[in-house]
Amino acid sequence: MNWTLHDTALVIWTLVAIAVIVVLITRYKIHPFLSLILGSAVVGLGAGLGAAKTISSFESGFGSTLGGVGILVALGTILGKLLADSGGADQVVDTIVSRSGRARLPWAMALIAMIIGIPLFFEVGVVLLIPVIFLVARRAQDSIVRVGIPALAGLSVMHGLVPPHPGPLIAISALHADLGQTLLYGLIVAIPTVVVAGPLYGIWVARFVHPVPPQRLVAQFSGEREQRTGNRPSFALTLFTVLLPVVLMLGRAIADITAAQGNPVRTVLDPLGDPFVALLLAVLVALFTFGYLRGFTRSQVGDLVGASLLPIAGIIFIIGAGGGFKQTLVAIGIGDAIGKAAAASGISALLLGWLIAVGIRLATGSATVATVTAAGLMAPLLAQLPGTNTALLALAIGSGSLFLSHVNDAGFWLVKEYFGMTVGETFKTWSAMETIISVVSIVLILLLGAFV
Repeated sequence: MNWTLHDTALVIWTLVAIAVIVVLITRYKIHPFLSLILGSAVVGLGAGLGAAKTISSFESGFGSTLGGVGILVALGTILGKLLADSGGADQVVDTIVSRSGRARLPWAMALIAMIIGIPLFFEVGVVLLIPVIFLVARRAQDSIVRVGIPALAGLSVMHGLVPPHPGPLIAISALHADLGQTLLYGLIVAIPTVVVAGPLYGIWVARFVHPVPPQRLVAQFSGEREQRTGNRPSFALTLFTVLLPVVLMLGRAIADITAAQGNPVRTVLDPLGDPFVALLLAVLVALFTFGYLRGFTRSQVGDLVGASLLPIAGIIFIIGAGGGFKQTLVAIGIGDAIGKAAAASGISALLLGWLIAVGIRLATGSATVATVTAAGLMAPLLAQLPGTNTALLALAIGSGSLFLSHVNDAGFWLVKEYFGMTVGETFKTWSAMETIISVVSIVLILLLGAFV
């Protein structure tokens, strides 16, 4: 197929829409939800879709995305809130740290972050782990960088590569990828990525960066952490509850690959491993293991569930608006144009998705906006590249969304202030760690793509 002027116009309007979104977010501080709506209007009207079709496309994408992703994000958030408030996360930390010597502390912190990071949003995980990092570093007389970077790496990798986190779920929904397969591949990629960007890099960079965290925060967080006691769930019960949805979804993915249609094992695991059913079952179990069995009343458990949903309203609406933006791009036919360009360049779909996410991440500082935009651009392309593994493409986009956190990312300043680092030290530690995660993971994804 030959390139046409219409293809050029579609690409130009798409780039203009992305530029509008980026400028509104970065320059004018407009919320990403509104920015994505306005970007959708720009690309729809500019590409000649018409007002009525632009509106209906956006509404269709918004509704279909929230119908799938919104429910899963809500269930995952409830599970994470119950984990944190029951003391389950503290139990995991105390059990693992108590069995680790100083030499193994970076590895222990990475493991802790990966376990409790499964149901937690990145920001929640950071707030939960910062007191742990301070306390462990003080007790072991160790560098906060040597202890903290592995923990942050574990959280960040889970956030970008492993569902049911919002980032992977956004890409999975837009690309119609299989969640169980994405989870399986995500774990395969996540473990070596955490090893390299977490303990290995953290131990090395701690030799050169020696920040002094604010003593006020050290005293405050350490004191709070030491006072957390009560009827906490056991380590085994906590692991069972947190890992239940992961095991069910992995079981379904493995059964679908290895067992024939109609096989009794597959018949049982297919419904149980459905993401909605798996997370719902985990939440119902958590109501008991993290709620009623801890002495919480029914009213208190209900309040916890309600409180967990309030902070994610903005994230859910951003996800929905991203679905609307994606559907508007589909409606204008950008997939054909991108497909021609990709075919002419010879670049793989996985690398293209990663590069688009990297560009948006660098421009906006938001991993969520990067994932939403990149997934929206890549979704129409799949019709032109029928052999693309959508699970790996979702992971490639998630990988790109983590690249080089810098001064336009709130996470950059959060880590800088908590650790008491200069801007330069934050680049050497946090920003470099995020970049290592992105580069190592995309290399592993490309290698995995050669075999599946």
